[in-house]
Amino acid sequence: MLKVKQTIIVEGKYDKIKLKSIIEANIITTDGFGIYSDEKKRALIKTIADKTGIIILTDSDSAGRQIRNYIKNCGATGNIVNVYIPKIAGKEKRKSSPSKENILGVEGTNKNLLLEIFEKFGIGEESENVPEGKKITKADFFSDGLSGGRDSFKKREQLCRRLNIPYMSSNSLLECVNILIDYDEYKKIIEGILTFC
Repeated sequence: MLKVKQTIIVEGKYDKIKLKSIIEANIITTDGFGIYSDEKKRALIKTIADKTGIIILTDSDSAGRQIRNYIKNCGATGNIVNVYIPKIAGKEKRKSSPSKENILGVEGTNKNLLLEIFEKFGIGEESENVPEGKKITKADFFSDGLSGGRDSFKKREQLCRRLNIPYMSSNSLLECVNILIDYDEYKKIIEGILTFC
């Protein structure tokens, strides 16, 4: 598995599934053109770009180019790396017919080719030696009262405010927290929240 420290932005859930099978990274989907109307997701991407950097990997069709350009213009000032897949004719296995432009997207691109593309763009090489810190887990969220409790919603709201990110579900928040802060920072913030609540 290739380890990538930046967060990867892809269009859809099948793109995310494909990448998760070969790359160890945080991956966020735009839900296609859904990003245009999702102010919270745009704010999240901007925050992550400023914190850890992002890699934009969209399909090579006109829709993918539009989404890529939209993300680049969302006001993120952090490190943004654009990774491109080649235009290859064909259709994804799960689809009954090819895309409008008759080319494969991220989902349909061969795994080895995807790894070659990441290598070509110099992604993952230095991140392979990045030490793994302790991850924040669902069990942490539960024991800290961020899920499964009467005031969980309120505590998650407080955590989102402290991290300057939009409110999100506990699963999305967990993924985001692991991108933005380490375990020790998380525990310090939680102590403050528990004192406040």
